[in-house]
Amino acid sequence: MILAGDVALVTGGGAGIGEAIAHRLARDGAAVLVADLMAERAERVAVELRAAGLRAAPFTLDVAEEQQAAAAVAAAEAEFGPLRIAVCNAGITDRVPALEMSRRDFERILRTNLTGCFVTAQAAARTMVRHGKGGRIVTTSSVSGQFGGTGRVAYGASKAGIISLTQVLAMELAQHGILVNCVAPGPTQVARTAHGPKQRAAFLNHMALQRYATPAEIAAGVAFLCSDDAGFVTGHVLNVDGGFAAAGVLYDPADGP
Repeated sequence: MILAGDVALVTGGGAGIGEAIAHRLARDGAAVLVADLMAERAERVAVELRAAGLRAAPFTLDVAEEQQAAAAVAAAEAEFGPLRIAVCNAGITDRVPALEMSRRDFERILRTNLTGCFVTAQAAARTMVRHGKGGRIVTTSSVSGQFGGTGRVAYGASKAGIISLTQVLAMELAQHGILVNCVAPGPTQVARTAHGPKQRAAFLNHMALQRYATPAEIAAGVAFLCSDDAGFVTGHVLNVDGGFAAAGVLYDPADGP
């Protein structure tokens, strides 16, 4: 129970990677506030965790609303005690060519992904500074924030922004003993990445490990960054991507030139 006694907030915790993170941190001993825009999803995950004898509570949250983010932090502390871990995971995506994307949709994605990450991290950091006992903040970016990809003008921009946000927060919060790091998943098998065969082949052609990640594998990276084993790690982007970021031209020489 490497996180025994810790209190964690996980945004987007009602499905996909966020759900896996909530389960992993709870199994590692943390009390988890499962925050999600959809109340029924947050409730379902919290019920599952409590049924397993773990500590969890649901919270309905629009991450981009500053007052709601502060309320989520307050709820976690009222329920379980001083917050030590915040995982800013909530996000949405779209697949629209840049020339066809409306400003409204562009801003909607940035509002949830980037602004939501900022106000959640800010609210968590403020209470961690006030307690004076340090803490861990982990953001969720993506390999799409590191490389250009078609149909990802808003999503990629938001995820690139999260990387810079993480690094700035790491520098500013180090004096308070708060470590801020980022997990950047590669293609992960969740409902929203129900890729068709052509898109799936395009991803796998750029990966050393010829498969998608499971949400639990992304959650393992988050759990490491929340643990004492990562006590000298801050401002870091941990790619959990099957070799996607390391890849160049991939082909079998046996196939000929």
